[in-house]
Amino acid sequence: MISFKMSSREIKDDIYIPKYYDADLKADIDSLRQRYIAFNLGSLIDSGAIEVCTGHEIGKMAYGTGDIPFVRTSDISNWELKTVPKQGVSTDVYAAYAKKQDVKPGDILMVKDGSYLIGVTCMLADIDLPMLFQSHILKFRVTEKAEFSPEVFFLALNTPIVQRQIRSFQFTADIIDTIGARYREIVFFIPPGRETQEKYRSSIVSATNKRVQSRLLIRQFPKLLEDSLAEGTTDPIDAFYSLEHEEALKALVSDTSSHEFGETSFYRISSKAIRDNIYIPKYYDPSIQDELKALSETCELVSISNLVANGVLSLGTGDEIGKMAYGTGEIPFVRTSDFSNWELKHNVKQCVSKEIYDQYKNAEDVQVGDILLVRDGSYLIGSTCLLTQEDTRILYCGGLIKIRSNDQDYLDSNLLMGLLNAYIVKRQIRSKQFTRDVIDTIGTRLLEVILPIPRDNGLKKKISQEVMRIIQMRVEARDEIRRLSIEMVSL
Repeated sequence: MISFKMSSREIKDDIYIPKYYDADLKADIDSLRQRYIAFNLGSLIDSGAIEVCTGHEIGKMAYGTGDIPFVRTSDISNWELKTVPKQGVSTDVYAAYAKKQDVKPGDILMVKDGSYLIGVTCMLADIDLPMLFQSHILKFRVTEKAEFSPEVFFLALNTPIVQRQIRSFQFTADIIDTIGARYREIVFFIPPGRETQEKYRSSIVSATNKRVQSRLLIRQFPKLLEDSLAEGTTDPIDAFYSLEHEEALKALVSDTSSHEFGETSFYRISSKAIRDNIYIPKYYDPSIQDELKALSETCELVSISNLVANGVLSLGTGDEIGKMAYGTGEIPFVRTSDFSNWELKHNVKQCVSKEIYDQYKNAEDVQVGDILLVRDGSYLIGSTCLLTQEDTRILYCGGLIKIRSNDQDYLDSNLLMGLLNAYIVKRQIRSKQFTRDVIDTIGTRLLEVILPIPRDNGLKKKISQEVMRIIQMRVEARDEIRRLSIEMVSL
């Protein structure tokens, strides 16, 4: 809690919110001016060095009409877009807005409306296009008039001093928070000297390129896995990896979460086939069984229930520690929205104290190689992340299931992670996802999901190796971006 006094004459724009006038923040900004080059974002926009615009609200009737991503605030995570956004639109809807939004690689998106997501940024790459974005998001473009590169500007927006400013003028508007036009007040800093700036530009280019490459592989992986499982060979994976970047982009699937539900099908079943009084048609989708039957030639089909019974897998759920524990410390409390693209967010929303962590850590028993899977929610159900060495000092909520492989020779953690992201597994999860009160859940029906484990040991090894390589590449690049954003401008 910060205490300070100020004159009524210092009040700006009838804003009477104390954090807006944070004296410590102002002092830190003044201190940084002595060692770094300072820029005011509004002045740069007025001079044409930076262009800015907001997206559009296209209406819910456009949702699900096609495969072109409609990016919303929750689709930006860890300085990138999610590989599978929730909503997609048709080419007609895209054509109506594409020219106005004029999105290009190198553009920077920043969340301006929401709550804890405000200030979250990403730099767009060719893999992200085509796309549209909503009105809660700002798009910045660095022009030739600027004295710095887009990469350095992107890094500057993610420095602690800028993020602190954003929080200081984030106010509640109706039911959500917003920074409104106050983003123009941002003062950001870059190091003096072309050589130093080039060092940071080069480093961020290297890190973001790794993230883009790994994201390309994650996005295509369900398709590659589907083809490889069907053929029982590594040929589809090898063929895609042999493509040049431009060729890979052309081959890339354009998915939204609606793909996981599969196509609409019509069928009849006997009343005798009804199980556990479940009368929801998608639960009995015969096309899933047809696909599993076809995979039986190249894969061993084993239910999660069977794997648990035989000790191959063990499952656990997290705890609901209560909102009073939020913000009491720095140990992440992972919730369903805190991971995307196979990894945890670098800025988990809620953190808890060591005392609370010590109270739950033995029961939750988080280890390297554990997989977290979303059990409760809506479009997030079935999302997974594989925990690395840096992710083990956490607690996780009751809406997540922890899956651990106890037999690494038969089903290692990386192979399991890959299989959980196969289309046929995702479709099974969606078919068993039912609404409970106000949210969906898969409940204990996860045990019914059948994993197609390749019979060919070479394919098993290939899948495992590629999953491990992707995750290692992503974690290294994620940590490098975080390090650079802290290092470039420091008090």
